[in-house]
Amino acid sequence: QVQLVESGGGLVQPGGSLTLSCAASGTIFSIDVMGWYRQAPGKQRELVATISSRGSTNYRESVKGRFTISRDNAKNTVYLQMNSLKPEDTAVYFCNADIQTISRRAWNYWGQGTQVTVSS
Repeated sequence: QVQLVESGGGLVQPGGSLTLSCAASGTIFSIDVMGWYRQAPGKQRELVATISSRGSTNYRESVKGRFTISRDNAKNTVYLQMNSLKPEDTAVYFCNADIQTISRRAWNYWGQGTQVTVSS
């Protein structure tokens, strides 16, 4: 039994900032890659950023220099700091993680999503 719960979404002005959090809980043995995806209305879900258990990061080109992904392994939590937000960043943001449970079986999990709206 594992859950991912996102928080931190909201409405911001263009140029503003938000920080998203995603906490994993349950019968967790280890967590490999964690990441953030987003889906805007009428568009396919797309990768925003990922971070490995060792801290190696990957970003889609459109968010480089503006977003920072980080994680706290002790808290089983991944963060996404978003600066200089643009209207095109508006989407539902989903947390994703590859988690090995205490049964030693690995599964991919998704959070429920949190809405980010960038509008004046």
